[in-house]
Amino acid sequence: MPSLQVITLGCSKNTVDTEHLLSQVQHAYEIVPEGEMRPVDVLAVNTCGFIGDAKEQSIQYILEAAQRKQAGQVGRLLVFGCLSQRYMDEMPSLIPEVDGWFGARELDPLVEALGCRPDASKAHCRVRTDGRHPYAFLKISEGCNRRCSYCAIPFIRGAHKSVPMEVLVKEAAALAAQGVKELVIIAQDTTYYGLDLYGKRCLAELLRKLSAVEGIEWLRLHYSYPADFPEDVLDEMASNPKVCRYMDIPLQHVSDKVLEKMHRGVDGAWTRELIRRMRERVPGVALRTTLIVGHPGESAVDFKELVDFVKDAAFQRMGAFTYSEEEGTYDAEHFPDTVKPSVKKQRLDKLMEVQRGISLAYNQSRIGTEVRVLVDDFTDGVLVCRSEFESPEVDGEILVKYVPAAFDGVEPQSLIGKFLQVRITAADEYDLTAEVI
Repeated sequence: MPSLQVITLGCSKNTVDTEHLLSQVQHAYEIVPEGEMRPVDVLAVNTCGFIGDAKEQSIQYILEAAQRKQAGQVGRLLVFGCLSQRYMDEMPSLIPEVDGWFGARELDPLVEALGCRPDASKAHCRVRTDGRHPYAFLKISEGCNRRCSYCAIPFIRGAHKSVPMEVLVKEAAALAAQGVKELVIIAQDTTYYGLDLYGKRCLAELLRKLSAVEGIEWLRLHYSYPADFPEDVLDEMASNPKVCRYMDIPLQHVSDKVLEKMHRGVDGAWTRELIRRMRERVPGVALRTTLIVGHPGESAVDFKELVDFVKDAAFQRMGAFTYSEEEGTYDAEHFPDTVKPSVKKQRLDKLMEVQRGISLAYNQSRIGTEVRVLVDDFTDGVLVCRSEFESPEVDGEILVKYVPAAFDGVEPQSLIGKFLQVRITAADEYDLTAEVI
């Protein structure tokens, strides 16, 4: 069989796309793991084109792959994903070594270019690219109908398109059969789920159906848009033990002026009230958000309001980014990038300094508490775990030293994918240390 290697750059949504692609062609190819550097008949690169740094990384990798092709280490070189979709007209002439460019919205043309026939009956199938971990990302929709002023996703990924519930349930069952215990629910906007297919927001109903899948123990929500938030999701989170008390809700800012320029559809008061209701209706919920500093026109007053908001809201998890102008967006066409890079960096550093103190205080408050954790990995004598309050790949970890006597001699590798009851013994601003009970 010819060999195929797929390199996935960018976010977890791209990982899901790669795994769906591999399920369509695995019967015709020897699949070479991403980390192996060896000659292959076909090399496909799944690119990211969201922001400047990601685009540079994708282009650099394509150029390196082109050099491998010229050296005879790669037969055919194919490129797909967001960067390819976004610059389909320009890229072929710039890197002629690439044998085919394919977009991000549909994988069928790429499947056909690989000599296979797209099979709709395999829509729920995936070939996991990292089967070591007991979690997997479940992409419930594609595209986005929002029109945030800074974001290029709508014209890269297209309009919102929900995956039918029956397909997602079958996909969840297939992942569970491969040992997956936790599903991280992702999309460009998870709260929009169902509007196009069912005429209403159906995220809470989907969570109920997924929680009935045998073998799935945790469901975790990411990318929940704040405007028109479906609050029946909070009821499901509060009452369904399989839905983690964890919410990733990118707020981006809190200043009314900045939110209006961002076209976010909410104001600061509404944002504060939503956070209050989430914590009231789901006691103990861990909230994660992302924020943007240095949006065009963001004043010192706007930034101070953002800092004060972060202090008051005390998010258990938070990420922040400096504004990056993206061609084709509303911002790029209407608002000059007026905030100096040095000011952006100062603001980012200040915001993250505040958050580090909040995160440390939160983690230290957990010392002495008992919590259920899922074992993700074993390395250097330590079991790497998470509770329902830590999301994989973006949050901290709970580290448990492996002591054979504490586990009745059970081999540590066999504990991966198991749940343990532990007691938190120490904490820093990111990770926690625990002992098994």
